Amino acid sequence: MAKDAGLTKSYVSKVERGISTPSIGSAMGIAAALGISVERLFGHADEPNDPVTIIRASDGTSKDPDAYLTLVAGANPKGNMRAFVVRPGNKGTRGRAASHHDGEEILFVLKGRIELRVGKEIQTLGVGDCVHFNSSMPHQLSSVGATPASALVVVAASQTPPPRDR
Repeated sequence: MAKDAGLTKSYVSKVERGISTPSIGSAMGIAAALGISVERLFGHADEPNDPVTIIRASDGTSKDPDAYLTLVAGANPKGNMRAFVVRPGNKGTRGRAASHHDGEEILFVLKGRIELRVGKEIQTLGVGDCVHFNSSMPHQLSSVGATPASALVVVAASQTPPPRDR
């Protein structure tokens, strides 16, 4: 499964034990390797073909406010868009590996300041800033400043997944 997901066995083991939280790209790879939807990986049952799906907040927050990544929209497994709230760690701490996955990504900063690295380009984004990029390019987020950052990230994958290297 790790090989099919494009990840190391060690990393998958850490995700399974709750030591690491997968990036969006890693989560999509794990779900594909398991033959399940990303929603199911995040504990959301596959929904019927209802044109409207709702993932309700708990006490005004989207799931665990301390989690790195929370799926907040896109529970219809037939859709090609997923929305997450991302809470990146501070710059300078042992960071996450750069993510990359098929499709496009939109990031809208909700709180704090975020350093976004896409390829070799680095941008610092503040509350209300929004960026749209090709998510197949390696990208990485870090929180900068005293206020912990969060962003709404919308991922639109292409309809046909690319072939995996074996």
